[in-house]
Amino acid sequence: MTAPVTAALKDATFFPYWLDSPDAPAAEAPLSGKLDCDLAIVGGGFTGLWAAILAKETDPKREVVLIEAERIAHGGSGRPGAIVSTSVMHGLGNAKRIFPRDLDRLEVLGRDNMAGFRRTIAEHGIDCDQEWNGELTVAVGPGGLPVLREEYDLHRAHGHEVELLDETALRGHLRSPIFSGGLWSKRDSGTVHPAKLAWGLKRTARALGVRIYEHSPMGRVEDLGARLRLQAGEGVIEARRALFATNAFAAGHPRIRSRVAMLRDRILMTEPLSPEQMSRIGWANRQGVYDTRTQLNYMRLTRDNRILFGGRLGYYMNAPRDPRPDRGPAPYEGLAEAFLTTFPQLDDIRFTHAWSGPIALTTRMAVHFQSYHGGKGLYAGGYSGFGVSASRFGARIGLARLDGCEDPDLDLEFARTMPAPIPPEPFRYLGARLTLHALDTVDRKGGWRRRWIDLVTRLGIPLS
Repeated sequence: MTAPVTAALKDATFFPYWLDSPDAPAAEAPLSGKLDCDLAIVGGGFTGLWAAILAKETDPKREVVLIEAERIAHGGSGRPGAIVSTSVMHGLGNAKRIFPRDLDRLEVLGRDNMAGFRRTIAEHGIDCDQEWNGELTVAVGPGGLPVLREEYDLHRAHGHEVELLDETALRGHLRSPIFSGGLWSKRDSGTVHPAKLAWGLKRTARALGVRIYEHSPMGRVEDLGARLRLQAGEGVIEARRALFATNAFAAGHPRIRSRVAMLRDRILMTEPLSPEQMSRIGWANRQGVYDTRTQLNYMRLTRDNRILFGGRLGYYMNAPRDPRPDRGPAPYEGLAEAFLTTFPQLDDIRFTHAWSGPIALTTRMAVHFQSYHGGKGLYAGGYSGFGVSASRFGARIGLARLDGCEDPDLDLEFARTMPAPIPPEPFRYLGARLTLHALDTVDRKGGWRRRWIDLVTRLGIPLS
């Protein structure tokens, strides 16, 4: 580890910045005893919270119970970069790849989803540090420029307000010596504080009459014919329907794990930048940013001008939220080096927080649905790192499927099919380690790494 990296990480807290807040609400009491309801929701992340709100808004008399194994927002929902957009399929390019025939309708659904997302925040007074400044994709070196041109043409063809920036124009938005151009998507995208969003959704759900129990992990699920019985901590729930909103943690049935793999993304948060430090990098429009590399980095500003810098997928694992190896500086050294390469003018910056978070990865890189117990139970998840806003969409479609609604969107391919299976252990672990190593070095070394990544992509597994 170089001296600048050592200095930058010296005083970091290895816990999510978003959750390290005095604004965190108290946990709800665990479930005890037995209760009945119309809808049981397993998981207090974004999918579960959105499902609870949408279910009560659709039918205020519906009895809805939500259980969370630990605390609201302490799973995946309190850990992401939280750059949000209209895409419900992990970006327009990915939507074209997986569902070209449904692409026009998915674009409409994505815009409707973002409108609903913003409407709920406004109507219920949820202050989640929301900023609607657009999204910026940047090319790292000239090799990334064709990707930007392709994305520009695709977005223009589907009615997006985008601007293609050459290297000079990009410096008017964000200054880095490694960026050669950019694509600015100007509308209906931005950034939020994910934990504040989750806490605001929790408050909204409770105000609508949803019963929430934290520290209530789901155990056995029994099919009683007309109802399901769920063990939840020290209690029992009997429900007509159950939504398993567990995403990366894949509770509910081993079949979920055949389609969903858990990876770890890592994130750094800087101290607040001074006005003088901000002047070194520009960033006046404050967009959320992704780069075009195979192993991408992403970055955004917080309300108090900290820089969140993420990427560098960690080892494959089905492990706790904060595994022991990620509670020290070593896993973040490469990410810190990448930050200082991106912004060498910030060589005096210090990181206050470093953390990792689980990503539910599927071959389709987007939400999918799995039915259980004769349709009385449904899993919705697999957002592959893009679930902060798409989770509302996943919740809405999941509820429509559970309720047997006559909705033409349920006939679209995304709603009635599942992603391809992922190989079982030990091949999954070995393949993931090899693929992650190749991703981490392909842009610099090429060779067998490029051939391996091309093979994985041909098998239907997208890697960016």
